[in-house]
Amino acid sequence: MTGAVPGSVFGSVHLGYVVVESERFVDWHRFGADAVGLHVDRLSRDVMRFRLDDHASRFLIQRGSAEDLVAAGWQVDDHETFERVLARVRDRGVPVTEGTPEESALRGVERLWRFPGPKGITTELFTRPVRTAAPLRMLNGAWITSGEQQGGNACGMGHLAITTKDPVGLQRYYDYVFDARLSDFIDENVSGQKLKIRFLRTDSRHHSVAVANVQGLPIDPIRTSIQHMNIQVGSLEDLLASYERVRSQGFVMQWSVGQHTNDRELSYYCVTPSGFELEVGWNPVVVTPELESTWEPTTYQGISIWGHTPVGENVITKMSQFRRAVASLRQQEIRVPAISGER
Repeated sequence: MTGAVPGSVFGSVHLGYVVVESERFVDWHRFGADAVGLHVDRLSRDVMRFRLDDHASRFLIQRGSAEDLVAAGWQVDDHETFERVLARVRDRGVPVTEGTPEESALRGVERLWRFPGPKGITTELFTRPVRTAAPLRMLNGAWITSGEQQGGNACGMGHLAITTKDPVGLQRYYDYVFDARLSDFIDENVSGQKLKIRFLRTDSRHHSVAVANVQGLPIDPIRTSIQHMNIQVGSLEDLLASYERVRSQGFVMQWSVGQHTNDRELSYYCVTPSGFELEVGWNPVVVTPELESTWEPTTYQGISIWGHTPVGENVITKMSQFRRAVASLRQQEIRVPAISGER
């Protein structure tokens, strides 16, 4: 695979923040500050933000009943690329609206525009984050969020993992909007069914979006819009320390520390107060320009080389998983057919 083609926005779009709607503010505060080790700013009774770096906001927690991730903010490197992305969306007849000054301020950006995204995750675009020199009060030393931390290879704040019965359509969405590239596939067996996961990158991070095909399963086992989201610590010591804090604080640890087959990231998975999982990882593969020039997608068998074993599974956790799966039956999967190719 060669470098960016003319007109491509690949490499210029990075995951910048997420918006979560929840009523469980006490749990989210304890989860973010005391367990995972993030910087927490409580702005009001109904608004809380987490910082990872000098961006004013990386996680925005707003009071609401969804108990879900409802929006993803994507940072665009320059105004020309920004306009190119918006033109693509408008060309398909998809409505684009500008966020209010109040919404932009809460997200820690100067201005933002939004349009519909798959699984009901609103896609929000911005170019200029609000930065702050206020000291970080967090239990971890550093989070990997920028190119400066990876030798100039822009990477964004992490990735989203989404389950869907229309994996091709979801890939088309991110391909059309962001010129996402396919990194690789993983084949994994779940209850006797083969689950194929495709990994899409928008920059040098191995993947900014992971797409799990649940078309062969009788029901989508995930109630929430995402199965998990990922953030990356700066050191192995921080990874292990946060793992122990999550357990000692009483939050559900879904999968123990392990290493993935494709991006080689060491990580663990815990359950957020809203029900989707958070993967905390360290040292994944970076697709540098040198690797980009020769990259070819590969299919890996199994998601982990070692580890990532279920933690503390019992009848109660199995029943909770069943209830979440049943809840997903009541939901129609939200799609954006004008972009995903169902025209």
